[in-house]
Parts: sequence; structure tokens; C-alpha cells
Amino acid sequence: MPTDYANLVDGEMITTESWVDVVNPATEEVIGRVPACGKEELDRAVAAARKAFNSWRKTSMEERREVVLKISETIKDNLDELKRLLTSEQGKPHHQAKGELLGAAGMAKAQSTLSLDEEVTEDSDKRLSRTRRVPVGVVGGIVPWNFPVSMAVQKIVPALLSGCTIVLKPSPFTPLATLRLAELIKDVVPAGTVNIITGHDELGPLITEHPDIDKITFTGSTATGKKIMEGASKDLKRITLELGGNDASIVLPDVDVEKVAEQLFWSSFMNAGQVCIAAKRVYIHEDIYDALSQAIADFAKTVKVGDGAQQGTAVGPIQNKKQYERVLELIQDAKDNGYKFLVGGEEGDPTGSGYYVPITILDNPPEDARIVAEEQFGPVMPLMKFATEDEAIARANASEYGLAGAVWTKDADKGVAIAEQLETGTVWVNEFMQLSPFSPFGGHKQSGFGAEYGKEGLLEFTYPQVITVRRDAAV
Repeated sequence: MPTDYANLVDGEMITTESWVDVVNPATEEVIGRVPACGKEELDRAVAAARKAFNSWRKTSMEERREVVLKISETIKDNLDELKRLLTSEQGKPHHQAKGELLGAAGMAKAQSTLSLDEEVTEDSDKRLSRTRRVPVGVVGGIVPWNFPVSMAVQKIVPALLSGCTIVLKPSPFTPLATLRLAELIKDVVPAGTVNIITGHDELGPLITEHPDIDKITFTGSTATGKKIMEGASKDLKRITLELGGNDASIVLPDVDVEKVAEQLFWSSFMNAGQVCIAAKRVYIHEDIYDALSQAIADFAKTVKVGDGAQQGTAVGPIQNKKQYERVLELIQDAKDNGYKFLVGGEEGDPTGSGYYVPITILDNPPEDARIVAEEQFGPVMPLMKFATEDEAIARANASEYGLAGAVWTKDADKGVAIAEQLETGTVWVNEFMQLSPFSPFGGHKQSGFGAEYGKEGLLEFTYPQVITVRRDAAV
């Protein structure tokens, strides 16, 4: 029997008459039901957030930090329960679910140390002028299904720290752990400061266009991000968009093939490839291409794909049927075009349950192949051969996306020189997927704009206000 979950609105857990079913992607079984909120419930949540904003905006930073730290502690205190729930709805293995939750708690704790200090821009005999940061107001947060808890926390924390209040919408595919967290923090956050409501896809546009929401923060696809911009433009809402990526890794010929192979594998296949900053195009120098591609393929054959709740599973299923079918379509397109597979490419088991895609590695497909040009967002890794550094840089930059990238080399200075030429918001040298609570994270080009994390991410939830006092005025 599926478990029913409630929404958090104005400090109370509420339900609706209609429900949204939540499916375990490993079994395709319904494991929970969440409220299907519409305009009425959204209006109630926004009204609660607006009322709470009037008092929350006046609190001190110390008071806000205390609430954020309690959220962090609540996650850690309920780690095992949330981990199992997250795996059941999202599909990722338990150890990765635990990592997501600990990461969210750690990010919250670290970001609680950030501040919004005033800046004095003139201090003369004539006048005193200072710039302060004031909260934007009521925030609408829309969260994806690949990292549902960490992305929810990453929107709640800066909203609260800045003095804003928030109405958060989890993905209808993965709302359960977030709603359980909502229940756990119900008495931790002041009523109305954090409201979490669920619904079908139609709820997103209602949030985007709601006249009493002042800012939208969204993580998801570029296509949806464009629709959000359009909806938010009607009343000039502030927006932060963290969108898609087609992230490139460049591997120079001086690397240790055996050591780098496993790291490159996980840079693509963590969370079954369902990571916006996963390596989705891997460019390997021709001098080591054969050896490194074989080493990656050999390692891939040792990795267990299966139910994330089962011991030993390293790669889980695709989270939902729509994305599962899209990944299979891209693989089929590669097969139809005769591209070579190092791993994968075989027919799946049509009688089995679960949205499983075999680990798939392609051998040097062309740049215009869909599997290269499009963001796969699944356990698919195209390996491509290059001859010169300039060629690799040009091919890496030949994308409408610009979220992240990586360079692998024993020569760190050369790695940095290449990194500085990549048109992305983040570039790693000799590592991958490392995000700091104190460094801004955001995309270039069609990977979005604005920033999350760090001081820049906190400032996204504020307006600058300049107050000038004339000291020598005769009044």
C-alpha cells in the first residue's frame, strides 16, 4: 500500500483531494502519493510566505543562521530514513543517496557562515553613502528529479539567509524525501518561511506567473528555463536559472592511463549519468586513445547496474520513463548510424521491470552525432579522438551549452591554460563534480545565468539599496 505524504504550508502539513502517484524507477511500482496542488493551494502557500516575509525580513543574520543550522542537523539526524526514501524514489544507490544528503547538510552548514555586509561607498564631510542588501521577497523554487533533496536545500538556505521566504515545488517524480524533510523541519522553521507544495507539471507555470512571487530559482532543462523566462517576464521577476550542459572533458597524452580511466568513468556515470555537470563528451589525445578507451571499457564491465537498494549496486536506473525512452532513442540513433560501441548497444530485456539502461560507451562517433551534440543525461559516454590542444578546445566550445568542463593532465599549469579557454562557468583540472559552498556555480551561454552557492549565490536573493545622507545640508 503506497504511503501518503503531506505538504508544508504555513507551518502545517496539508493534503488535497487529488493525488500524484510516485513510482520507484527500479521496480515501476507506486510507492507513495503526494498532494496534487493547484491554484488554490498555491495561493495559500504564497499568502503564508508573504505574511511571514514581513517579520522574517527583520530578523538578524544570527537568527537566520540558527534556523539553517537546525535544518542541517535535522538531515544528519534522520540520515538513514531519508537515504532509503531517496533511493526508492530516485533510483541512485544507497551510498550515493547518503552522499547527496550529507552534501546538502554540509552545504547548509557552510553557507550559514556567509554574511551580507554593508559597504560604505562614500564617507566624507559632505555625505555618508552606504550600500546594503535587502531581501527580494517571496521566492518560488522549482527543483529537478536528479538531486531532489540537495537542490531543495540549496534553494531554501540562501532564501532564508537573505531574509526571503520561499514556496518550493519538488519534481512530481521525486517529492517523497523532500516532503519527509518538510515534516521533520515543520517546527524548526518559522511558520510560512518555508512552504513545500507538490503537483503535476502544470503547477510550475502557475508559480512562475504568480503575481505575488518576486523571484524564481529553477534547476532543470534549458527548454523549461526558456519558458520560465517568458513567464517571469510579465512582471519582471528576478530569476536564477541553472540549466542543461553538454560538458566536455579533455584528456592530454601525459596522464596515467590506468589511474585516470576509473575517474573518467565516474565523471560520466555517477547517478547513472543524470548529472548536469557529468562529462558528456570525452576528448582523448590520439596518442593514448586506444589504451585509455580500452581501460575505461574494461572498468565499465566490472560495474554492477541494478536496484540502488541492493548491496553492490553502483549504477541505478534512469529515474523516469520519459527520460528512459529518450536515452534509448539516442542509443538507437547511434546504432542506426553504424557507430561503434565499446560497451553496451545490445538490446535490453523488454520483459524486465525498471528503467535500466546498460552502461554504454561509444568509440569515436562524429561531432554531429546526436549522442555527442545533445545532452544524454543517462549512462552513455562518447569517447572522441583529437590531435592538438587547439582542436580539442575548439570542439569542446562548439556547443550551445557552457555549464562545466574538465582537463586531465600531469602538467597543472597547462591544464589551467586550457581551462581558461573553455567557455563554461566551471572547469576542473584533474577532478570532477567538485562544488564548493563558497564558490559560485552557474552556466554560460544556454546553460543559464545567475549563480548558486557562495556569496554570489546569496546575493541573487537580494536587491542592493543605497542610502545616502547629506551631512552639510542646511535643513
